[in-house]
Amino acid sequence: MKAVLVLNAGSSSLKFALYPLDASNSGRVAAAPAVSGQVEGIGARPEVSFKTAAGERIQEPVVTGGSQGEQHRDALEHVFALLERHNPTVDIVAAGHRIVHGGEHYSAPTRLEESVLRTLDAFVPLAPLHQPHNLRAVRAVAGLMPRVPQVGCFDTAFHRTQPAVAQAFALPRKLSAEGIKRYGFHGLSYDYVARQLPEIIGERARGAVVIAHLGNGASMCALRDGRSVASTMGFTAVEGLMMGTRTGSLDPGVMLYLMEQKGMDAKALTSLLYKESGLLGVSGISQDMRTLLASEAPEAREAVDLFCYRIARELGSLAAAAGGLDALVFTGGIGEHAAPVREKVAAMAAWMGIEIDPAANADHARRIDTAASRVAVAVVPTNEERMIARYTAETLGL
Repeated sequence: MKAVLVLNAGSSSLKFALYPLDASNSGRVAAAPAVSGQVEGIGARPEVSFKTAAGERIQEPVVTGGSQGEQHRDALEHVFALLERHNPTVDIVAAGHRIVHGGEHYSAPTRLEESVLRTLDAFVPLAPLHQPHNLRAVRAVAGLMPRVPQVGCFDTAFHRTQPAVAQAFALPRKLSAEGIKRYGFHGLSYDYVARQLPEIIGERARGAVVIAHLGNGASMCALRDGRSVASTMGFTAVEGLMMGTRTGSLDPGVMLYLMEQKGMDAKALTSLLYKESGLLGVSGISQDMRTLLASEAPEAREAVDLFCYRIARELGSLAAAAGGLDALVFTGGIGEHAAPVREKVAAMAAWMGIEIDPAANADHARRIDTAASRVAVAVVPTNEERMIARYTAETLGL
């Protein structure tokens, strides 16, 4: 069985999926992976959990040591051994990676050579929570499986269709020319969801659509005719919505104040922006929406309310960019599973003609709008891994 290995590497985790190729149709991958899972706890006590196509669930420890880079390599070695043990006939013919930032250079999936990786290294400061770990996994695979071609699939690529005005900051032209602009992220998720919409909302999928990808990282994207026209994230993945531990949009004057009056340096500010704020910072309890929704603490309620308020406010902005609103789509861990969040957002956006059915919302149905709603409202599970597998097969002509 020939298959594409999909990897999504984070600082302490490594998600993986093995997608068989369709031997009868070039460039096509199976609808579901033969194996999928993740290694969690890299840097502490790593453990791998995975599920086979038959539904069997397996969990086991990963023996590792050394630096973080060595631990990622050890985790990959364990995953390879695991795949071979449970799929002895599999032939991994390619590896596809989620790469968060492709900058201006990469607007389509790209074969990953060392020269490409050196270019991508320059974007590490723009996505410090993701980019270095994405690239570490690529280099680890190159060391372990040097003959296997690798493809990078960029979260920024989907947004390259945005008009120039949507990408621009009001900065001196020299800085803009150097690449300081709005890039947008979560593109693999938006691409997958946009492709599912015609079957779910019909012709409205070609109109003005806003997709809300809500999870520990959260953003929203406005689409017209299935193409990105505006997004909430910009130069980095910290702008826009409030997130699990990230601030989202923040008055730059706050940063100047913290530097001048509190003596905070770049390292302290980076930690504040990316790791100490968001749902965790506002609630003082947790970054996990499930924990906050279950809590009776007023701080938890305030964090949820602010999260929903920011979504509803950005919805109005994105509808303006899209020239209206034919559909609102929720995806991501929170978007797919947190009915109270969808309910709050819909209530605040009722002025736009949004009306959801409480029973359908509670059941996480695909369509949750009422017959009277002027706007279609859908819940669509995302599948970034399948997009990566598909792009990898198409790029390499498998």
